[in-house]
Amino acid sequence: MYIHQTQLRVPYADTDQMGYMYYGNYAKYYEIARTEAIRAIGISYRQLEEQGYMLPVYENYSKYLLPALYDEQLTIKVIFGTIPEVRWEVSYEFYNEQNQLIHQGKTTLIFIRKDNRRICKAPQEVIDKMRKYIEQLNK
Repeated sequence: MYIHQTQLRVPYADTDQMGYMYYGNYAKYYEIARTEAIRAIGISYRQLEEQGYMLPVYENYSKYLLPALYDEQLTIKVIFGTIPEVRWEVSYEFYNEQNQLIHQGKTTLIFIRKDNRRICKAPQEVIDKMRKYIEQLNK
């Protein structure tokens, strides 16, 4: 299992009249935190796209436990439990400034070829980097 943490502050533009982060913004925060997590192990979305791969979201799940509030610093844990193949499952945990778990989420991404938009296997480089990282953490 590979876990990466990212911290983000909830800006006013991402909240509703109650000062709660608008529910639609959680998926945006998934994307930001996931991008940083894979960058930390040497994988770049930009490089994947330049190599002809895209990673659209196939499934998205959210569970709201407590609201994320305006100007609150969130800690977002991104959890990769498995090595990607055709699908890449990613879990998320959001914690508030009191370290309370306030949100849980999960996305499933699929690898597709940019040229024909067909589902394909993950690039070997991604598989190798994730395998190496997950195996090192499990020692």
